[in-house]
Amino acid sequence: MTIRPRRSVLYMPGSNARALEKAATLPADALILDLEDAVAPEAKDLARKLVCDAVRDRRFGKREVVIRVNGIHTPWGRQDMDAACAAGPDAILVPKVDDTAQVRAAEAAMARAPDGCALWLMIETPRAIFNALQIAGAGGRLACLVMGTNDLVKELRARHTPGREALVAALNLTVMAARAHDLAVIDGVYNDIADSAGFAAACNQGRSMGFDGKTLIHPSQVEPCNAAFSPDAGEIEQARAILAAFALPENQGKGAISLNGRMVELLHAQIARQTVALSDAIEALTKH
Repeated sequence: MTIRPRRSVLYMPGSNARALEKAATLPADALILDLEDAVAPEAKDLARKLVCDAVRDRRFGKREVVIRVNGIHTPWGRQDMDAACAAGPDAILVPKVDDTAQVRAAEAAMARAPDGCALWLMIETPRAIFNALQIAGAGGRLACLVMGTNDLVKELRARHTPGREALVAALNLTVMAARAHDLAVIDGVYNDIADSAGFAAACNQGRSMGFDGKTLIHPSQVEPCNAAFSPDAGEIEQARAILAAFALPENQGKGAISLNGRMVELLHAQIARQTVALSDAIEALTKH
């Protein structure tokens, strides 16, 4: 089983050369080099050049590198997409996708990208939520859905609350759609950088919902996010014990076994295999 950790996915403003330089030193699993929301209209051309130069130079080590382009139908979208495809990041993130027709348009625009360049999509509108299953099933290069919770709250005319009551249905539906089509799925940002307790609660909520990780807006959020979305020592120990028990000759072919007084089924072995694979992938990622 191969798993790529995406616990911490950090947005970096594409027009800030110092931020791009710092990104190469941060322990984030993935970086989203942003040409969209984080960049003022007058800085779009500069950001495109800085980001694509950095990607071509392969400055970011083992981190997964994603370029978020402006929407294809904006004044900058086509240039962004062409430049990003030529730079060859691990993925290109397209914002504000509402339906499968827009997914197909994004896929077509990536025709010149290297084969290994994946398509990521922002899920950040009510229409996208209602179309999430169809969007997730579009196939092709599509590999990951990313929640755009700030935009979604705005579109809903809702409020940001600690429990994210306005967003729970959308978050759950997007996770279900992603899992139905074996995609990765990343939770939205937490806006209050100074509120470490609130951030921890949001991370725990996201992990409990099934997200692979969380998008971040500040480097200080990376390490606590990594911790929240990593299996702890107890989880790993238990997972290895389950796999070892099912591997015993006397348990071959069984659908359920007794382990330390508990009934353990094959589905628990599948979960254990995922836990161990994620732990091994995290260890490999952190070895420089």
